[in-house]
Amino acid sequence: MDGQGHPTLTIERRHAIADWVVQQGAARVTELSEQFNVSAATVRRDLEALEDGGRLRRVHGGAVAVEDDESVVHTEAPPSAEEGASRLRSSTRIGEAVAAMIEEGETVFLGPGPLSLEVARNLEGHPPLTVITNGLDIAHRLATHTGHRLIITGGQIEERSMGLVGQMARRALSNLRADRVILELDGVSALEGLTLDSLPQAEIAQLIMESGARVVVLVSPERVGRVAATRIAPASGADVIVTGRDAPSAYLWDLSEVGIEIVLA
Repeated sequence: MDGQGHPTLTIERRHAIADWVVQQGAARVTELSEQFNVSAATVRRDLEALEDGGRLRRVHGGAVAVEDDESVVHTEAPPSAEEGASRLRSSTRIGEAVAAMIEEGETVFLGPGPLSLEVARNLEGHPPLTVITNGLDIAHRLATHTGHRLIITGGQIEERSMGLVGQMARRALSNLRADRVILELDGVSALEGLTLDSLPQAEIAQLIMESGARVVVLVSPERVGRVAATRIAPASGADVIVTGRDAPSAYLWDLSEVGIEIVLA
C-alpha cells in the first residue's frame, strides 16, 4: 500500500525519500518505488512536491540532491541535475555490462550497493544462476523479478548500504563458494588498493575474496583513484574493475599497469 490517502504517512515517506536521495546523491524512480513500496506514480508525485520544496531536483528517470540535509554528513557536494542524470546513465550501463559477463549456471556473490542493484535489475531474463547476497534490496529484486536460485546470508542490517553484516553473515559466507564475486567499492587506487567506507562491509568483502573466485569490482567513476576508510586488499585483488567512461584516465592507466582488466561502461 502506498499510503497516498493518509497525510501523515505521505509526509513521513517524503521526508524519507528526501533523506535517501541526499544520502545517495541521486536515485531512480524505480529504485524509490521498490525501496518505499509505493507505485512509480506516487514516487513521481512525491518528487514533484519535494522539488517544489527545494529539497531535490528531478531529472529524467529520477532525482538528484541539491542541498545538504542536517542529518547527513557529506564529504562531496551534491551533484547538479546534469551530473545526476549522467550518473544514472552510467549506473545503468555498468549494471548491463556486469550482467553480460555472468555465464549460465554460475554461482555469483553479489554484494550490496546501488551499482550492484543495477546488476540485479539486469539479471531479469538471464539464464539460470545461483546468487548469494548479503544485500536486502538485491535479494528483494531477485526474489520478485527473477527465477534464479537465491541464497541470503542473514545477519544484522546496516542501514546505509542495506547490507547484512556481523557474525551470522560471516559464518554463512565461510561455508559458501562462488564462481564470481561482484563487489561495489567506495574507492579503488593502484597504490592504496581496494577500499570501503564501512568496516563491517569491508570484513565481509575480505572474507568472500578469500574464496578464490574471480573478483569483479564495481566503482563509480568519481571514486576511481579515491581512498576510502578501510582497506580490503591490494588493487591486484581485483580481476576486473567496471566503471563509467568518464573515470580519470590517469588512475585507470595505473590500475591497468597492475594487471587488472578495466571495463568502461
